[in-house]
Amino acid sequence: MTPFAIAGLQLHLSAQHHNLDHILARMDTLMFLYPWVQMVVVSELATFGGFTGHAQPLPSPAEEAYRKFAERHKIWLVPGTLFEKCDEVVYNTAPVIAPSGEVVARYRKIFPFLPYETGVEPGEAFCIFDVPEIGRFGMSICYDMWFPETSRTLAAMGAEVIIHPTLTNSIDRDVELSIARSTAATNQCFVVDINGSGDGGTGQSIVVGPMGDVLYQAGHGQEMIPIEIDLDRARRTREVGLRGLGQPLKSFRDRKIEFDVYKGCERCTSYLNTLGPLMKQQRGSRAGLDQAPVPPSDKPGVPPAPDEPAPAPASPAPPSPSSTQSMHGQSPPSAY
Repeated sequence: MTPFAIAGLQLHLSAQHHNLDHILARMDTLMFLYPWVQMVVVSELATFGGFTGHAQPLPSPAEEAYRKFAERHKIWLVPGTLFEKCDEVVYNTAPVIAPSGEVVARYRKIFPFLPYETGVEPGEAFCIFDVPEIGRFGMSICYDMWFPETSRTLAAMGAEVIIHPTLTNSIDRDVELSIARSTAATNQCFVVDINGSGDGGTGQSIVVGPMGDVLYQAGHGQEMIPIEIDLDRARRTREVGLRGLGQPLKSFRDRKIEFDVYKGCERCTSYLNTLGPLMKQQRGSRAGLDQAPVPPSDKPGVPPAPDEPAPAPASPAPPSPSSTQSMHGQSPPSAY
Protein backbone atom coordinates (compact mmCIF):
# COMPACT_ATOMS: atom_id res chain seq x y z
CA MET A 1 0.00 0.00 0.00
CA THR A 2 0.91 3.62 -0.51
CA PRO A 3 -1.57 5.40 1.75
CA PHE A 4 -2.03 9.16 1.68
CA ALA A 5 -4.64 11.14 3.65
CA ILE A 6 -6.37 14.03 1.87
CA ALA A 7 -9.05 16.25 3.38
CA GLY A 8 -11.36 18.37 1.26
CA LEU A 9 -13.00 21.36 2.93
CA GLN A 10 -16.43 22.15 1.51
CA LEU A 11 -17.06 25.46 3.26
CA HIS A 12 -19.99 27.87 3.44
CA LEU A 13 -18.52 30.96 1.78
CA SER A 14 -19.59 34.56 1.28
CA ALA A 15 -19.18 36.77 -1.79
CA GLN A 16 -19.80 39.89 0.32
CA HIS A 17 -16.61 39.79 2.39
CA HIS A 18 -13.37 37.85 2.49
CA ASN A 19 -13.34 34.34 3.95
CA LEU A 20 -9.69 34.03 4.96
CA ASP A 21 -10.27 33.93 8.72
CA HIS A 22 -13.11 31.44 8.32
CA ILE A 23 -10.98 29.15 6.15
CA LEU A 24 -8.02 29.25 8.54
CA ALA A 25 -10.28 28.54 11.52
CA ARG A 26 -11.93 25.57 9.82
CA MET A 27 -8.56 24.19 8.79
CA ASP A 28 -7.38 24.49 12.40
CA THR A 29 -10.44 22.54 13.51
CA LEU A 30 -9.85 19.95 10.82
CA MET A 31 -6.27 19.36 11.92
CA PHE A 32 -7.34 19.12 15.57
CA LEU A 33 -9.95 16.51 14.74
CA TYR A 34 -7.95 14.62 12.09
CA PRO A 35 -4.22 15.11 12.80
CA TRP A 36 -3.41 12.23 10.43
CA VAL A 37 -4.40 14.31 7.38
CA GLN A 38 -1.43 14.99 5.06
CA MET A 39 -3.02 17.33 2.48
CA VAL A 40 -5.89 19.84 2.65
CA VAL A 41 -7.78 21.04 -0.42
CA VAL A 42 -10.13 24.06 -0.47
CA SER A 43 -12.52 25.10 -3.24
CA GLU A 44 -11.87 27.53 -6.09
CA LEU A 45 -11.82 31.28 -5.25
CA ALA A 46 -12.78 30.48 -1.66
CA THR A 47 -10.76 33.27 -0.07
CA PHE A 48 -12.17 36.35 -1.78
CA GLY A 49 -14.95 35.09 -4.04
CA GLY A 50 -15.41 35.61 -7.74
CA PHE A 51 -14.77 39.35 -8.04
CA THR A 52 -11.65 40.07 -10.10
CA GLY A 53 -11.26 43.39 -8.27
CA HIS A 54 -9.62 41.40 -5.47
CA ALA A 55 -6.76 40.28 -7.72
CA GLN A 56 -3.31 40.72 -6.15
CA PRO A 57 0.23 39.94 -7.24
CA LEU A 58 1.56 36.67 -5.86
CA PRO A 59 2.99 36.13 -3.33
CA SER A 60 0.28 37.98 -1.41
CA PRO A 61 -0.69 38.37 2.26
CA ALA A 62 -3.35 35.66 1.87
CA GLU A 63 -0.89 33.23 0.29
CA GLU A 64 1.55 34.02 3.10
CA ALA A 65 -1.09 33.13 5.70
CA TYR A 66 -1.66 29.80 3.96
CA ARG A 67 2.06 29.21 3.68
CA LYS A 68 2.49 29.68 7.46
CA PHE A 69 -0.45 27.36 8.15
CA ALA A 70 1.04 24.56 6.04
CA GLU A 71 4.41 24.99 7.71
CA ARG A 72 2.90 24.98 11.20
CA HIS A 73 0.88 21.81 10.62
CA LYS A 74 3.45 20.12 8.35
CA ILE A 75 0.91 19.42 5.60
CA TRP A 76 0.51 19.87 1.88
CA LEU A 77 -2.02 22.62 1.20
CA VAL A 78 -3.98 23.64 -1.90
CA PRO A 79 -5.98 26.62 -0.56
CA GLY A 80 -8.32 26.83 -3.53
CA THR A 81 -7.48 29.59 -5.97
CA LEU A 82 -6.75 33.30 -5.87
CA PHE A 83 -7.12 35.91 -8.58
CA GLU A 84 -3.52 36.77 -9.43
CA LYS A 85 -2.66 40.13 -10.96
CA CYS A 86 0.39 39.96 -13.20
CA ASP A 87 1.46 42.65 -15.70
CA GLU A 88 -2.03 44.15 -15.84
CA VAL A 89 -3.76 40.83 -16.53
CA VAL A 90 -5.57 38.54 -14.12
CA TYR A 91 -5.16 34.78 -13.75
CA ASN A 92 -7.16 32.29 -11.68
CA THR A 93 -4.29 30.67 -9.80
CA ALA A 94 -3.98 27.76 -7.38
CA PRO A 95 -0.91 27.76 -5.11
CA VAL A 96 0.55 24.39 -4.09
CA ILE A 97 2.26 24.62 -0.70
CA ALA A 98 4.58 21.96 0.74
CA PRO A 99 4.81 20.98 4.44
CA SER A 100 7.96 23.13 4.66
CA GLY A 101 5.85 26.18 3.80
CA GLU A 102 7.43 26.50 0.38
CA VAL A 103 5.15 27.37 -2.54
CA VAL A 104 6.29 24.63 -4.92
CA ALA A 105 3.93 25.55 -7.77
CA ARG A 106 1.28 28.00 -8.88
CA TYR A 107 -1.14 26.64 -11.45
CA ARG A 108 -3.03 29.09 -13.65
CA LYS A 109 -6.40 27.84 -14.86
CA ILE A 110 -6.14 26.99 -18.55
CA PHE A 111 -9.84 27.27 -19.40
CA PRO A 112 -11.64 30.17 -17.66
CA PHE A 113 -15.39 29.58 -17.57
CA LEU A 114 -16.25 31.75 -20.57
CA PRO A 115 -18.45 33.58 -21.29
CA TYR A 116 -19.06 34.03 -17.55
CA GLU A 117 -15.55 34.21 -16.08
CA THR A 118 -14.69 37.43 -17.88
CA GLY A 119 -11.52 39.42 -17.49
CA VAL A 120 -9.43 36.34 -16.69
CA GLU A 121 -6.43 35.33 -18.80
CA PRO A 122 -5.99 31.61 -19.60
CA GLY A 123 -2.93 29.87 -18.24
CA GLU A 124 -0.50 28.26 -20.65
CA ALA A 125 1.20 25.49 -18.64
CA PHE A 126 0.23 22.24 -16.95
CA CYS A 127 1.16 21.60 -13.34
CA ILE A 128 2.35 18.40 -11.71
CA PHE A 129 4.20 17.97 -8.44
CA ASP A 130 5.66 15.02 -6.58
CA VAL A 131 4.94 14.14 -2.96
CA PRO A 132 8.12 12.32 -1.89
CA GLU A 133 7.70 8.57 -1.32
CA ILE A 134 4.00 8.85 -2.24
CA GLY A 135 3.43 9.72 -5.90
CA ARG A 136 2.71 12.33 -8.53
CA PHE A 137 -0.15 14.80 -8.35
CA GLY A 138 -1.65 17.04 -11.05
CA MET A 139 -3.60 20.30 -10.79
CA SER A 140 -6.86 21.15 -12.53
CA ILE A 141 -9.38 23.91 -11.82
CA CYS A 142 -13.15 23.75 -12.36
CA TYR A 143 -13.89 24.22 -16.09
CA ASP A 144 -10.56 22.64 -17.07
CA MET A 145 -12.11 19.22 -16.53
CA TRP A 146 -14.69 19.83 -19.26
CA PHE A 147 -11.78 19.48 -21.68
CA PRO A 148 -10.56 15.87 -21.48
CA GLU A 149 -7.28 16.87 -23.09
CA THR A 150 -6.25 18.58 -19.85
CA SER A 151 -6.74 15.53 -17.65
CA ARG A 152 -5.24 13.19 -20.26
CA THR A 153 -2.15 15.39 -20.42
CA LEU A 154 -1.76 15.25 -16.64
CA ALA A 155 -2.12 11.47 -16.69
CA ALA A 156 0.39 11.18 -19.52
CA MET A 157 2.79 13.24 -17.42
CA GLY A 158 2.41 10.64 -14.66
CA ALA A 159 -0.23 12.16 -12.39
CA GLU A 160 -1.89 9.51 -10.24
CA VAL A 161 -4.08 11.99 -8.34
CA ILE A 162 -5.79 15.05 -9.85
CA ILE A 163 -6.52 17.82 -7.35
CA HIS A 164 -9.47 19.83 -8.64
CA PRO A 165 -10.80 22.89 -6.76
CA THR A 166 -14.06 24.13 -8.25
CA LEU A 167 -16.63 26.88 -7.83
CA THR A 168 -19.90 25.61 -9.26
CA ASN A 169 -23.02 27.42 -8.07
CA SER A 170 -24.98 26.70 -11.24
CA ILE A 171 -27.42 24.02 -12.39
CA ASP A 172 -24.82 21.81 -14.09
CA ARG A 173 -23.18 20.28 -11.01
CA ASP A 174 -24.81 16.91 -11.76
CA VAL A 175 -23.03 16.89 -15.12
CA GLU A 176 -19.72 17.72 -13.45
CA LEU A 177 -20.10 14.75 -11.12
CA SER A 178 -20.34 12.51 -14.17
CA ILE A 179 -17.28 14.19 -15.68
CA ALA A 180 -15.32 13.64 -12.47
CA ARG A 181 -16.12 9.93 -12.54
CA SER A 182 -15.36 9.53 -16.23
CA THR A 183 -12.09 11.48 -15.84
CA ALA A 184 -10.97 9.11 -13.08
CA ALA A 185 -11.96 6.02 -15.07
CA THR A 186 -10.50 7.03 -18.44
CA ASN A 187 -7.24 8.16 -16.89
CA GLN A 188 -7.16 5.50 -14.15
CA CYS A 189 -6.39 8.00 -11.42
CA PHE A 190 -7.91 9.52 -8.30
CA VAL A 191 -9.90 12.75 -8.66
CA VAL A 192 -10.40 15.04 -5.66
CA ASP A 193 -13.06 17.55 -6.77
CA ILE A 194 -13.84 20.07 -4.00
CA ASN A 195 -16.66 22.61 -4.37
CA GLY A 196 -17.88 25.26 -1.93
CA SER A 197 -21.33 26.02 -0.56
CA GLY A 198 -23.33 29.20 0.00
CA ASP A 199 -22.00 31.84 -2.40
CA GLY A 200 -19.07 29.49 -3.03
CA GLY A 201 -21.04 26.78 -4.79
CA THR A 202 -23.75 24.16 -4.54
CA GLY A 203 -21.58 21.66 -2.67
CA GLN A 204 -21.58 18.02 -3.76
CA SER A 205 -17.81 17.68 -3.63
CA ILE A 206 -16.67 14.26 -4.79
CA VAL A 207 -13.66 11.97 -4.37
CA VAL A 208 -13.37 9.31 -7.08
CA GLY A 209 -11.14 6.23 -7.32
CA PRO A 210 -9.19 5.06 -10.40
CA MET A 211 -12.00 2.77 -11.53
CA GLY A 212 -14.56 5.57 -11.53
CA ASP A 213 -15.82 4.45 -8.13
CA VAL A 214 -17.19 7.12 -5.81
CA LEU A 215 -15.25 7.08 -2.55
CA TYR A 216 -17.34 9.91 -1.12
CA GLN A 217 -19.85 12.47 -2.34
CA ALA A 218 -20.81 15.36 -0.10
CA GLY A 219 -24.18 16.99 0.37
CA HIS A 220 -24.92 20.66 -0.19
CA GLY A 221 -23.79 22.13 3.14
CA GLN A 222 -20.51 22.66 4.93
CA GLU A 223 -18.47 19.48 5.36
CA MET A 224 -15.04 18.17 6.20
CA ILE A 225 -13.99 15.29 3.96
CA PRO A 226 -10.95 13.48 5.39
CA ILE A 227 -10.23 10.34 3.39
CA GLU A 228 -7.23 8.07 2.95
CA ILE A 229 -6.44 6.88 -0.56
CA ASP A 230 -4.02 4.19 -1.69
CA LEU A 231 -1.99 5.26 -4.72
CA ASP A 232 -1.14 1.62 -5.43
CA ARG A 233 -4.73 1.27 -6.62
CA ALA A 234 -4.02 3.67 -9.48
CA ARG A 235 -0.82 1.85 -10.36
CA ARG A 236 -2.49 -1.55 -10.31
CA THR A 237 -5.45 -0.35 -12.39
CA ARG A 238 -3.10 1.11 -14.98
CA GLU A 239 -1.20 -2.17 -15.05
CA VAL A 240 -4.07 -4.66 -15.42
CA GLY A 241 -6.99 -2.48 -16.54
CA LEU A 242 -10.21 -1.19 -15.03
CA ARG A 243 -11.74 -4.26 -13.37
CA GLY A 244 -9.23 -6.31 -15.33
CA LEU A 245 -10.62 -4.93 -18.60
CA GLY A 246 -9.72 -1.79 -20.56
CA GLN A 247 -6.28 -0.18 -20.26
CA PRO A 248 -6.95 3.22 -21.89
CA LEU A 249 -3.63 4.87 -21.06
CA LYS A 250 -1.71 2.06 -22.76
CA SER A 251 -4.05 2.17 -25.76
CA PHE A 252 -3.56 5.93 -25.98
CA ARG A 253 0.21 5.43 -25.81
CA ASP A 254 0.15 2.80 -28.58
CA ARG A 255 -2.22 4.67 -30.93
CA LYS A 256 -1.45 4.74 -34.66
CA ILE A 257 -3.09 8.09 -35.29
CA GLU A 258 -2.41 11.70 -34.50
CA PHE A 259 -5.49 13.83 -34.02
CA ASP A 260 -5.82 16.37 -36.81
CA VAL A 261 -8.19 18.53 -34.76
CA TYR A 262 -5.19 19.68 -32.70
CA LYS A 263 -3.20 20.67 -35.78
CA GLY A 264 -5.69 23.31 -36.90
CA CYS A 265 -6.54 21.46 -40.10
CA GLU A 266 -9.19 23.08 -42.29
CA ARG A 267 -11.35 19.94 -42.32
CA CYS A 268 -11.68 20.11 -38.54
CA THR A 269 -11.85 23.85 -37.96
CA SER A 270 -14.24 24.79 -40.76
CA TYR A 271 -17.25 23.50 -38.83
CA LEU A 272 -16.10 24.94 -35.50
CA ASN A 273 -15.81 28.34 -37.11
CA THR A 274 -19.52 28.25 -38.01
CA LEU A 275 -20.54 28.15 -34.34
CA GLY A 276 -20.36 31.90 -33.88
CA PRO A 277 -18.70 33.97 -31.16
CA LEU A 278 -18.19 32.79 -27.59
CA MET A 279 -20.74 34.95 -25.79
CA LYS A 280 -23.62 34.70 -23.34
CA GLN A 281 -26.80 33.42 -24.90
CA GLN A 282 -29.53 35.83 -25.87
CA ARG A 283 -33.23 35.38 -25.20
CA GLY A 284 -34.57 32.62 -27.38
CA SER A 285 -37.55 34.74 -28.42
CA ARG A 286 -37.57 38.43 -29.22
CA ALA A 287 -41.24 38.78 -28.31
CA GLY A 288 -41.80 42.34 -27.11
CA LEU A 289 -38.14 43.32 -27.47
CA ASP A 290 -38.61 45.16 -30.76
CA GLN A 291 -41.44 47.35 -29.46
CA ALA A 292 -40.93 50.76 -27.94
CA PRO A 293 -41.29 50.77 -24.14
CA VAL A 294 -44.67 51.87 -22.79
CA PRO A 295 -44.41 55.08 -20.71
CA PRO A 296 -45.75 54.89 -17.17
CA SER A 297 -49.20 56.26 -16.32
CA ASP A 298 -49.96 58.72 -13.55
CA LYS A 299 -52.66 56.37 -12.31
CA PRO A 300 -51.78 52.82 -11.28
CA GLY A 301 -53.26 50.25 -13.63
CA VAL A 302 -54.32 52.82 -16.24
CA PRO A 303 -52.43 52.74 -19.57
CA PRO A 304 -51.36 56.03 -21.19
CA ALA A 305 -53.63 57.72 -23.70
CA PRO A 306 -53.23 56.34 -27.21
CA ASP A 307 -52.10 59.69 -28.65
CA GLU A 308 -49.21 60.06 -26.17
CA PRO A 309 -45.98 59.54 -28.12
CA ALA A 310 -43.76 56.81 -26.78
CA PRO A 311 -40.30 57.96 -25.75
CA ALA A 312 -37.35 56.80 -27.82
CA PRO A 313 -35.52 53.86 -26.30
CA ALA A 314 -32.50 55.00 -24.34
CA SER A 315 -29.05 53.84 -25.31
CA PRO A 316 -27.56 51.52 -22.70
CA ALA A 317 -24.96 53.16 -20.49
CA PRO A 318 -21.47 51.72 -20.78
CA PRO A 319 -20.47 49.58 -17.81
CA SER A 320 -18.22 51.25 -15.31
CA PRO A 321 -14.93 49.60 -14.40
CA SER A 322 -16.16 49.11 -10.84
CA SER A 323 -18.97 46.88 -12.08
CA THR A 324 -16.61 44.19 -13.34
CA GLN A 325 -17.91 40.71 -12.55
CA SER A 326 -16.42 37.31 -13.03
CA MET A 327 -17.22 33.81 -11.87
CA HIS A 328 -20.86 32.84 -12.29
CA GLY A 329 -22.07 36.44 -12.20
CA GLN A 330 -21.12 37.15 -8.60
CA SER A 331 -21.39 40.79 -7.64
CA PRO A 332 -18.57 42.77 -6.05
CA PRO A 333 -18.62 42.65 -2.25
CA SER A 334 -20.56 45.44 -0.61
CA ALA A 335 -18.24 45.37 2.39
CA TYR A 336 -14.64 44.29 2.44
